[in-house]
Amino acid sequence: MAGQVGFVLGFIAVVFVHHVAAQKVHVVGDTTGWTVPSTDTFYSEWAVKNAFAVGDSLSFEFLTGAHDVIQVPKESFEACNSDKAIGSVLTTGPATVKLNTAGVHYFICSIGKHCLGGQKLAVTVFSSDSTTPGGAVSPSPSGTKEPSTTANSPSSSVPKSGETPAAPAPSSSTAVMATIYVTLSAIVMNLLF
Repeated sequence: MAGQVGFVLGFIAVVFVHHVAAQKVHVVGDTTGWTVPSTDTFYSEWAVKNAFAVGDSLSFEFLTGAHDVIQVPKESFEACNSDKAIGSVLTTGPATVKLNTAGVHYFICSIGKHCLGGQKLAVTVFSSDSTTPGGAVSPSPSGTKEPSTTANSPSSSVPKSGETPAAPAPSSSTAVMATIYVTLSAIVMNLLF
């Protein structure tokens, strides 16, 4: 009986720790933060280096009054237009946005011509069981200040129509979970025997 109770408690602990470890806060632009970037591809290049899963959050680091964050639909993102904002404008920095749904999410700064200068971000969010590296939607190589997004871009992590997505690479959270599970199992076994 004690063995069964220990197993159940160990399993519950592993599930709880996995849920907490799986959620990540991504600081948009890393040390650069949320600002008008030096190149109009800065944020798409940043997003490609990250994997975004449902439950993760984006932290937009900026000075209050200098920038804002607005989630918009694709058409507004491409046109740098905030007329069709999704939700409220976030004007107080730093601002955190939780990624609650899978799919492509678009964010812009509506102050002045910041968006036209490249202060815009598109991320592809995967369900937590199918996260793959590279969460950006690639901008058009046209060199304009208004990059468009395409799901069929070679560097995009969104599969082409009719394609099956590649199997995800093992994530660091998988390795952490395996380590925690083995450690907890050893502790429970030592306590029971």
